[in-house]
Amino acid sequence: MRVAVFSEPHRGASYDEQLRFARAIEAGGFDGFLRADHYQSMDAGPGLPGPTDAWLTLAALARETSRIRLGTLVTSATFRLPGPLAVMVAQVDQMSGGRVDLGIGAGWYEREHSSYGIPFPAVGERFDRLAEQLEVITGLWRTPVGETYSFTGDHYRLSDAPALPKPVQQPGPPVIIGGRGPKRTPELAARYADEFNMPFKSVAETAAAYERVVDACDRHGRTHSGRAPLVLSAGIVVAIGRTDAEAHRRAAPLHVTSALPPEDPVVGSPAQLVDRIGEFAAVGTTRIHLRLIDLTDLDHLDLIAAEVLPQLQDDDR
Repeated sequence: MRVAVFSEPHRGASYDEQLRFARAIEAGGFDGFLRADHYQSMDAGPGLPGPTDAWLTLAALARETSRIRLGTLVTSATFRLPGPLAVMVAQVDQMSGGRVDLGIGAGWYEREHSSYGIPFPAVGERFDRLAEQLEVITGLWRTPVGETYSFTGDHYRLSDAPALPKPVQQPGPPVIIGGRGPKRTPELAARYADEFNMPFKSVAETAAAYERVVDACDRHGRTHSGRAPLVLSAGIVVAIGRTDAEAHRRAAPLHVTSALPPEDPVVGSPAQLVDRIGEFAAVGTTRIHLRLIDLTDLDHLDLIAAEVLPQLQDDDR
C-alpha cells in the first residue's frame, strides 16, 4: 500500500508552511504530497493568509524535495487552458526529476469562480471541456520530438503545436481522475487515467465506484490492451491521536459548516486508521491519500509515520 498525504491549503496555509509539511512528509517515509487546487476557503472563514496557486507551489516544492511524489487532487479544468497546463506540468515534472502526478477534474466550486472572475459553465459543458483537455494534454506529451500536434474540438483548437517541453516521465506524468459521478467519470478514467481516486467516502461506496470503473475499462477494451492496470486509490479524512481527546481536538474543524459533501472520516487511534486502510486494501485499493486538516500539526504526521506506516509494511498492506 502506497500512502500519500493530501492537503487543502485554501483552508489557510502559507508556502513556508506547505514546505515544512512536505519536508516532514518526505522524512516520515510517505509516498507523496498532493494538494487541492482551489482559490478560496469553503467555509465562512477567510482562510488566512489566503490561497496559494497549486502549480506555482508544486514547482517550488519540486526543488526543495528529492523523493516524494508531488501532484494535485485535483486541478480544475476550468482554471487553465489545456496547452499551457501541459507545459506547466511537464516543466514541474522536469524540475522534480519525474515525480509529478496530474490529478484533474471538471471543477465544481462555483463560489471561487465568481469570486475570481473564472467562467463556470453548466456541468455538462464542464465535463465536455475536461474530456477535451485530457485528449489535448496527453496528446501533447505523446507527440514525438520534432513533430507537431493539432486538435479540433468543440471548445479547444490547437494548430501545429510544437508539443514541448517533454516531461521526464514517458509517455507522461500519471493522470489521476476521481470523483463520485456514476457515468462520465468512470468513462474518462477508463480512457485517460493511470489512477482512479474515490475521495473520502465509505469502503462500500468506494468499492461500488471501483466496480463502475472496472466495467468501463472492460467496455473500452483496456483490460486486454497491454496498458498498465488502473491504480485504484481512496481518500481518507484523518484525525487520530494518542488519546481520544487529542483525536477529537484534531477533528474539530470537521464540524464546521462547509461546501464539501458528507465524508467518512477516521477519528480515533492509529489502530483504527490501520484497520480502515486494511478494509480499503480488501476491495482493491493500492494507494491511499490521507487528508490531514492542519498543515502546521507536524506531530500528526509524526504519529502516523511512527505508528501506522510500519504496521502497513508488517501486514503487507
